[in-house]
Amino acid sequence: MYGDLNLINDIFIQNKAEELHANNKVEKKYFEKYEVKRGLRNPDGTGVLAGITHICNVSGYYIQDDEKVPIPGKYTYRGIDVSKLIEGFTSEDRFGYEETAYLLLFGKLPTREELKLFSNIMADYRIMPHRFTEDMILSAPSRNVMNKLERSILALYSYDPSPEPTGIAKELQQALQLVARCPVVVAHAYAAKKHYFDQESLYLHIPQPELSLAENFLYSIRPNKTFTREEAKILDLCLVLHAEHGGGNNSAFTCRVLSSAGTDIYSSIAAAVGSLKGPRHGGANLKVAEMYRHLKEDVKDWNDYDEIKAFLKRVLKKEAGDRSGLIYGMGHAIYTISDPRAVILKGVARDLAKKKGFEEEFKLYEAVEEITPQIFAEKGREEPICANVDMYSGLVYTMLGIPEELFTPLFAISRISGWCAHRIEEVYNPNKIIRPAYKAIKQKNEFIPLAERG
Repeated sequence: MYGDLNLINDIFIQNKAEELHANNKVEKKYFEKYEVKRGLRNPDGTGVLAGITHICNVSGYYIQDDEKVPIPGKYTYRGIDVSKLIEGFTSEDRFGYEETAYLLLFGKLPTREELKLFSNIMADYRIMPHRFTEDMILSAPSRNVMNKLERSILALYSYDPSPEPTGIAKELQQALQLVARCPVVVAHAYAAKKHYFDQESLYLHIPQPELSLAENFLYSIRPNKTFTREEAKILDLCLVLHAEHGGGNNSAFTCRVLSSAGTDIYSSIAAAVGSLKGPRHGGANLKVAEMYRHLKEDVKDWNDYDEIKAFLKRVLKKEAGDRSGLIYGMGHAIYTISDPRAVILKGVARDLAKKKGFEEEFKLYEAVEEITPQIFAEKGREEPICANVDMYSGLVYTMLGIPEELFTPLFAISRISGWCAHRIEEVYNPNKIIRPAYKAIKQKNEFIPLAERG
């Protein structure tokens, strides 16, 4: 009986799919007619100004005589050049993510004593609520770790005695708890996925208070709990690079949209996770890995630039790869000549490749980065196109022994500090609910009584 019913349901859905598409399609001419800025972007590709922020500035061009002039990419956290921030903690052989999170949330660099206290608070907040892992993760595991992270953040609302916004002190406590706990959620969600879906042994490790966030993450996801200081420092660097990227990126803007409605922090941050999961945003690092799998299957000689170029041309024609027509890891909405995050990660990847025996693979990535702008130039594109952060991040994670299903979750746990900073800025300023307009184009329809509809 149920089998027949499911078959009927499937046939109905399949038959209605084309009708559904036809009734929801909006032709491009309407966007042009009503001067709609699709994706909240101006015709020249610049973003529509939608807000003001102290938190992060991203630049890849300047406007002169109404034209974009490309420049090497730069970005700052609270006005501090991120490359200088990285140079500061790496020169002292320290981990930097906790310092970065402090900077993003509080708006200034911590003193040595403040950083120590902040790190101790993070260690304390890593302890999950009683039975949270058992009830919310192990009892309902997911094949997708990002999905489980999003649901777990929403579930944390139920474990908070006063989850609704009650003031900036409470908001800060919730933000710090989310920054500290989400890496634990990801590690436990990954362990559950490996156990229940991949039929592997279940390992759940308790975070260690003396370890940094990066160290604890590697400690938590590895059955034997082992990692090297070099591995942890590289992961820490990746977390710093991903921690924030301005209010206009899709996930930060999502967080601000929900926050502007006055909803709770758990709803806002969970929504940002859902945004980051998408392949056009944070999930692009998985699409880069997928593209290189297709490339390796198709290209026989990784040193043959002509063969690589031919493959990439087929990708653009939707004849190869995932048939999307996109060369993942290349291009950015703001960066033109270079993405500073990609520049730093490329250097890390080059050094790590020599140590891990990935030199040939690194050269393949480098070749794609070099060839792609040539292909676009041949198609008539005048603007420069550069590698973005997703080009080399997955390769670095792979060389660290981190599985693909954790690529995007790592992006999320690093970005939570930035999202929380944006939420606090949105909620505790006299802003209005974010509510852009949509033009309705459907022609007037008359209601037909049910008996007369055929």
